[in-house]
Amino acid sequence: MKKNILLIGAGGFGTRIAKKLSEMDQQVMVVDEDEERISECMHFATNAVIGDASKPEFLKAIGVGDFDLCIVAIGDDFQSSMEVTAKLKDCGAKFVVSRAVTDVQEELLLRIGADRVVFPEKFVAEWTAFRYGTEHVFDYFAIDRKTALIEIEMPPKWVGKTLRELDVRRRFNINVVGIRENGAIRLQLDPDTPLTGGRTILVIGNTADVDRCYH
Repeated sequence: MKKNILLIGAGGFGTRIAKKLSEMDQQVMVVDEDEERISECMHFATNAVIGDASKPEFLKAIGVGDFDLCIVAIGDDFQSSMEVTAKLKDCGAKFVVSRAVTDVQEELLLRIGADRVVFPEKFVAEWTAFRYGTEHVFDYFAIDRKTALIEIEMPPKWVGKTLRELDVRRRFNINVVGIRENGAIRLQLDPDTPLTGGRTILVIGNTADVDRCYH
């Protein structure tokens, strides 16, 4: 369903979000105080406005209460991020997602009214650690503190065996949810079809249990 989205802060992070939302055919208004940044966003955003989003009169003038989602993408001035988040809620914003750079910022933003907080630096740091600090991992997406969706190399010992034979859920405490073949992911898996090498598989579990698959 198409959403009407207000994005505040047209730095690198905010601009990438706005571009992606536009590609998804969402209605996006971008707000920033920098005229040059706004000029760049006019090429892809539904609307781009120069303004100070910490001012209630400005937020009311653009009809902040009419947006389905407000994203505060300010990353270089946390004081401004807090002010904008608080003012958005005061002016009737339905749902506010704010950017944090540290754990303390995340906690403070939630306390002053942010409905959700995104932490891009933390996400990228964790992804990099798992992707390059562990063997056999090609991709990683955390679901919670203990569980992740992980794309891994097909364990050599699994080749020629079926998922039913391997009984991975009981033996390794993980679930196999897909296999990547020729660049595409196949989610419909036959538990009685022998596995072949040269592929990667998608599993849900934790990295300690995944590591046990190779021993």
